[in-house]
Amino acid sequence: MTPLVLGLLALLLAGPVPALLARAGRLRRTPAATLVLWQAVALAAVLAALGAGLAVVTDRVWRSDPGPASYVVAGAALLLTGLVAGRLLLAGHLVGTELRALRRRHRDQVDLVGSRVDDGGVRVLEHPVPVAYCLPGMRRSRIVLTSGALGHLGSGELAAVLAHERAHLRARHDLVLEAFTVLQRAFPRGVRSATARSEVGLLVEALADRAAARAGRAADLRRALLAMTEGRLPGGALGAADLGLGARVALLGDGRPHRMQALLVVLVAASVLVLPTLLVVAPWVTSLR
Repeated sequence: MTPLVLGLLALLLAGPVPALLARAGRLRRTPAATLVLWQAVALAAVLAALGAGLAVVTDRVWRSDPGPASYVVAGAALLLTGLVAGRLLLAGHLVGTELRALRRRHRDQVDLVGSRVDDGGVRVLEHPVPVAYCLPGMRRSRIVLTSGALGHLGSGELAAVLAHERAHLRARHDLVLEAFTVLQRAFPRGVRSATARSEVGLLVEALADRAAARAGRAADLRRALLAMTEGRLPGGALGAADLGLGARVALLGDGRPHRMQALLVVLVAASVLVLPTLLVVAPWVTSLR
């Protein structure tokens, strides 16, 4: 019974649950807590998918008198578990390699043709369209502005944009997005939710917006976002006006902390993560008795 429950749970957490979360716009009012919930759902889906196969081994072989049929079922379950783990590892390797190579090439190009503003990794490219984005990295992070951004943005708006990009780099939001990109590739198309990666991207942008707002730059950032709606970002970059502009402008106008909602969301996240963990661990603990 446990393998079936875990399998169904994995399917629900990979597809329908993320689709429902993406429709709950009110959750965006607490982006940090909601991001924790999204991460808990993703991790729980992986645990359930891996645990379903392992639970079959526990139930059918080690807790009953093993026979040929039991070994066949257990072997098939282990093979499926290995396939899931293999897809995750392969997707992680491919996504990580592609993103790091893409960012490394772009950083080299920016360093070659861009103008250095300061020693903090800010570069300016000659381009009339106002664009601002960051290229995360372990040692060579860059914040890139176009000359169009410098021409269109006032000093306060420019400071807000820089605060936004530095928040991305400090929090390593790129790693969060990378993890969800890996899951999107690893899970089959008919199972995964197409909205998970985009909604997490919106939450990441909202968190960077909040960081700029805490520095007293909320109004400046709103104006800057509206001024940079025409810009397009290169692959692997995180930008101030990347996505969800209307929702983010509305969130910037809501300065309330919504502590009760944040607490409830975190509690739900903990519950979501605990359920598959218990279902996976309990049979193994029982079998050892």
